[in-house]
Amino acid sequence: QVQLVQSGGGLVQAGGSLRLSCAASGRTFSGCDMGWFRQAPGREREFVAGITWSGYRTYYVDSVKGRFTISRDNAKNMVYLQMNSLKPEDTAVYYCAAKSGSGSRIELKPYDYWGQGTQLTVSS
Repeated sequence: QVQLVQSGGGLVQAGGSLRLSCAASGRTFSGCDMGWFRQAPGREREFVAGITWSGYRTYYVDSVKGRFTISRDNAKNMVYLQMNSLKPEDTAVYYCAAKSGSGSRIELKPYDYWGQGTQLTVSS
């Protein structure tokens, strides 16, 4: 079992930066691939960024490449999403997720555990 508790989020102006944090508990965290997803009003939840259990590889949706950075600290059981050059279209509820098994790192279904979600609003 992995429990995920998110922090960060809020209101920021376009062009600004923000960091989301995700604190994990549970003995299997270091073996999980981790991901960040987001869901805007009226839209389906979508993949934003992912990182392998080792932290060696990262993955991003095209719309955030060069602006967002996912990272993890297995010693602290933490995952982060650093978001720079924010745009109004980044406005959404962001979710941290953990994947303990196999399956795609960029799709929702393989992820077993989810954080509570945190709102990011980017004003123009």
